[in-house]
Amino acid sequence: MQNSAKPLRKIVIVGGGAAGWMSAAALSAVLKPPYEIRLVESEEIGILGVGEATIPLISMFNGLARLDEAAFMKATQATFKLGIEFVNWGRQGERYFHGFGRVGKEPLWPVDFTQYWLRMRALGRAQPIEAYVMSAAAAQAGRFMLPRREMQNSPLADLAYAYHFDAGLYARHLRALSEQRGVRRTEGKVVRVLLDEQAGPTQGHVRAVQLESGEQVAGDLFLDCTGFAGLLIDKALGVGFEDWRHWLPCDRAWAVPSESTKPLLPYTRATAHRAGWQWRIPLQHRVGNGHVYSSQHMSDDEAASVLLRHLDAPPLADPRLIRFRTGMRHDAWARNVVAIGMSAGFVEPLESTALHLIQMGVAGLIEAFPHEGFDPTEIAEYNRRSRERYESVRDFIVLHYHLNQRQDGGFWDACAHMAVPDKLRWRMNLYAASGRLVYVDTDLFREPSWFEVMEGQNLRPRRWLPLTELQGVEETAAYLKGVSDTIANCVGVMPGHEEFVRHYCAAGVGR
Repeated sequence: MQNSAKPLRKIVIVGGGAAGWMSAAALSAVLKPPYEIRLVESEEIGILGVGEATIPLISMFNGLARLDEAAFMKATQATFKLGIEFVNWGRQGERYFHGFGRVGKEPLWPVDFTQYWLRMRALGRAQPIEAYVMSAAAAQAGRFMLPRREMQNSPLADLAYAYHFDAGLYARHLRALSEQRGVRRTEGKVVRVLLDEQAGPTQGHVRAVQLESGEQVAGDLFLDCTGFAGLLIDKALGVGFEDWRHWLPCDRAWAVPSESTKPLLPYTRATAHRAGWQWRIPLQHRVGNGHVYSSQHMSDDEAASVLLRHLDAPPLADPRLIRFRTGMRHDAWARNVVAIGMSAGFVEPLESTALHLIQMGVAGLIEAFPHEGFDPTEIAEYNRRSRERYESVRDFIVLHYHLNQRQDGGFWDACAHMAVPDKLRWRMNLYAASGRLVYVDTDLFREPSWFEVMEGQNLRPRRWLPLTELQGVEETAAYLKGVSDTIANCVGVMPGHEEFVRHYCAAGVGR
């Protein structure tokens, strides 16, 4: 076995923001000279940024990029996130919580914890599911602490959490780290993409990008981080886009910051409105708010009015309108261009997946980092896994819309009656039959997340698995009580979220 392929040397990242600087930070943490990493961005274009919330797997990226947690949180005005509270998504007036991490505990008996909970709930012997989810119980109490890994038999050992942070400040923090590691930033607007026209294996590859100044930036591998514009993957290489608006009809969002409120909540809130939903993301210095909606069911003026009317505190700026379309590129990697972030695809920010999809795009590239020859088999596998990840996230988001039982017609009625993707229908049917949950290795959201959303939006199984009844009712009830009591005791020893942030990662005012 010998490696005769020549390594490529020059990596050019086109576009900044979260996608560009996350890519730069991860690659610069892995690649050493003689590899060269150059990032081209234009201050004139600016950063889109439709959300500032994350999911727990962001910690894997931060570890790869070698970020110090407290330092990055101070730099980005961050707070902790234990999950998402959903308001008015099932029936109007109802709310439920999607908490991170495990539901219950690993059972000593044959089937999953959720099966015993379903049986006890039917018998009136179970508390709401939030009492058995560590993150949900802590969030509702407004408390937080870092996991205590040394307490291996305690729920405190594996408390799952993520962050709320300012995405612009996050990009700035990553930029500083990347430049310290040798990433070269070039200010400039790309006006032309130059392709290799010479006959040979690289014919049709991107050779360089030309800037408004006339400078040409050449490279071997290009990352397209230009967002919806898709300057390389779309405009230059013509890779098509698969539109998902028939499943996810929201196509616009108004975003606005508002003044901070007390208490400082350790969770995101998503509140359904007549033709979409509103996010609320608490940071140290302000609250991020936005109204995602369907322009086919609500005018821009009405959508802005709905957002401003439902703020918890006065706005700090005028609302900003963001237009988007949900879907994905037919291929995220074409020739010598890899699309990262919104240039590869976009699924609306309901479950805070945007930064994770950037993370997985970069991680997949590192795993299959190419030689100069760009093996088509490796590229095909990257695209296969990318598609499966995007489709899995899409299905999880569609689930929220489809399971609504709202009575205000129009938008929500159309969502409830739409034909959902086949794999999602299979998951729903399996759960409705016996409460069974499945996991596919490219799933971002694991079984507990699917369970919490299905239950929260009133999808009820017709039965539970028969082996659940091998245990007596009293024994099972005692088992559940032991779990909820343990979680309540753990929450009781936690400090308040705001107190923990103040001592651990308090940021300066007005960054």
